[in-house]
Amino acid sequence: MQLTKKFVKAKNPCAGGYKWFIRDHNGQGDYQAVLDALVADGRVSDACWLLDQFGPTDAVLKLDAVDANAIVFAGTLEVRMGINVDTVVRAGRSIVTGGGIRAGETIMAGENISAAANIASGGDVRAGGDIHADWGIEAATRLECRGNVRAKWDICAGQDLAVTGHLHAGQDIHAQGAIKCGQGIKAGGDVRAEKEINADCGIQAGGTIHCGDHLASGWGMIAGADIRAEGSIRAGEGVHADGMIRAGDGHGVYAGLSVRLDAWSVCARVVAQARPAQLVSGYWAGQDAVRGGVDDAADIDTESDIAAGTRRHIQGDGGNAGAARGLSANPALA
Repeated sequence: MQLTKKFVKAKNPCAGGYKWFIRDHNGQGDYQAVLDALVADGRVSDACWLLDQFGPTDAVLKLDAVDANAIVFAGTLEVRMGINVDTVVRAGRSIVTGGGIRAGETIMAGENISAAANIASGGDVRAGGDIHADWGIEAATRLECRGNVRAKWDICAGQDLAVTGHLHAGQDIHAQGAIKCGQGIKAGGDVRAEKEINADCGIQAGGTIHCGDHLASGWGMIAGADIRAEGSIRAGEGVHADGMIRAGDGHGVYAGLSVRLDAWSVCARVVAQARPAQLVSGYWAGQDAVRGGVDDAADIDTESDIAAGTRRHIQGDGGNAGAARGLSANPALA
């Protein structure tokens, strides 16, 4: 794509950036060549603005490694080893690397971000598609993804964590802001947020689920330890904790909000070591259900029934509750 003075001026650029384009490129130039020149001149924010205005290309840049102040590429960036930049790594389409990605300020892709090691940013991590890391994902500020986020280790955000698809971590998920997920949340360890946690589908944690505000899931919740919130706890189906279930002072625990009353005993069961003092709705199954599988075979079937409504959606099964009872009681974590 060739840029011209008229083409660029129509986008209402800042005065400094437009003067640079006239002075250094005589008011014309190849799109990617202009992006490269802006980055080389230290005008990284201008390069990002230009990419915002003119969008991605189908070009693919293949490199062995990236170690630079910044890189802004309009197409797909493929790096055999790792990416290490002082400020910004950005691609109009995808970022794919056989190593890790580290950026001092921002990691951003119009489509997917995939790394065979860590993804770590001193600022935001943003993707228009999926984000995948074979190790962990860490954003010092906001983590935002319009697809699915998956990591085999921890997923951490210094502010809000917002995901349109599924959010899966082999270990902990932690946000110092809110966690908002358009599908299900699944973690091998804890799921924690300093503010609210809201998942349109289910939430499953091998450890504790805890948040500093309201905790809500459109389907069910399962935790290998406690489920605690400083606000209310609201679930469309059942709530199952191997530890305690505790809402904040003055708030309630609401299960079965999306289940018919005559199905509560199967799909809206509340299970914990003790009955929550603030239990407002749902079918209290008693603490014996937590020990399912210890006493006899009948208890194992009971535990499967308790978890059915929750586990079926966390694992992406769109079937009904009856079909869900056939799922494993201890599904493998991502």
